[in-house]
Amino acid sequence: MEQLSSALDGLQMKLSQLAERLEASGFTLGSNWEYDHGYYDYNLPADGTYYFLRIPVKTTGIGEIDDPDALVSVGTPLVLGHQYQRSLDDHANIGNLSASFNQFQEPEDKDTTIPDDIIEAAKQKLAEAEVLFVRS
Repeated sequence: MEQLSSALDGLQMKLSQLAERLEASGFTLGSNWEYDHGYYDYNLPADGTYYFLRIPVKTTGIGEIDDPDALVSVGTPLVLGHQYQRSLDDHANIGNLSASFNQFQEPEDKDTTIPDDIIEAAKQKLAEAEVLFVRS
C-alpha cells in the first residue's frame, strides 16, 4: 500500500457531487462500503496483479453513504496491489455451503510491492480527477 498526497484529502461535499466527478473520471464506488464510509476505486491495468487507486470517503454525520445528499469527507488516496494465485487455491477443498459464501481465491500476496510505473500511473489518474474538483 502506498499513500499519495492529494488536493482532495480533507475535501468535504455532498456525496452526489463527489460521485458525479469521480465516476466521470472512471472511478466506481467499491461494493465493500458501509453506511458511514466507502471507497472509490480505479483499476490500474497490469499483468497478473490487481492494482487500484483508492479514494476513501466517510460521512461527516449528515446522511449515509447510500444517500446522495450525505455530506462526505475525502481521505488520503492510496494505491493497493493484490496478486492472485496462478495455481489452485490452497483452500479449494470446501463444501457447497461454504463455497456459496466464499467464492474468491485467496491472494498470493494481498499487499504486494507496487512498481514505480503503477505509482506514477496512479498519480497521473489522481491528478486528472483533481482537475474536476478545481474547476468547480
